[in-house]
Order: sequence, then C-alpha cells, then structure tokens
Amino acid sequence: MNLQITGHHVEITPAIRDYVISKLDRINRHFENVIDVNVTLTVQKLDQKIEANVHLSGKDIHVQCHDTDMYAAIDGLADKLDRQIIKHKEKFKESRHAPAAKRQVESE
Repeated sequence: MNLQITGHHVEITPAIRDYVISKLDRINRHFENVIDVNVTLTVQKLDQKIEANVHLSGKDIHVQCHDTDMYAAIDGLADKLDRQIIKHKEKFKESRHAPAAKRQVESE
C-alpha cells in the first residue's frame, strides 16, 4: 500500500503521521488489494478536515470527515473508510464467487 499524507494549512508532525498510519492499517487487515491511499489534512479556522482517496483494484473510494479535533477527525475517517472497505469486499466476493449462469441472470 502506497500512502501519501499532505497537509493544507497544517504541519504534518511525526505524531499525526504515525496516528494516521496506525489507523489506516485496519484497511489492510480487511482488504489486501489496496493499491494507493492519499490523505489530505486541512485546517480552516476551528474546523479540522481530513479526506482520503483510496484506490482499490476495481474501485476508488473517497471519504471525508470534519471535527474540531484532528485526532477525532482521523478516528471518524478510519471508521467510515473501514465500513466502506468491508462493504466493497463483500460485493467483490459475491460477484467473484457467483456461478456464471447466475451472473448473467442478474445482469439482465
């Protein structure tokens, strides 16, 4: 997994970088086919915003979260991303393991 963390009006400290990396490690536990992750941290007055673009095999997922605390925003983003990755994994398994005749009936 390639991880790129950028900051907009915020300095990325080693503590924040380590926290983001530890939270995003949950993604790899659920789904191994993660190709690339781009994380952007933004501060606008009192609003802390974090966005993540996750490039999976066959799909791109975009998630964002706002909070007054950056660490709380990172936690919220990790939870949202975790739910979407699990949902994608379940759909991916269903389509890969369905018999060919059943897939043709569903597509019609």
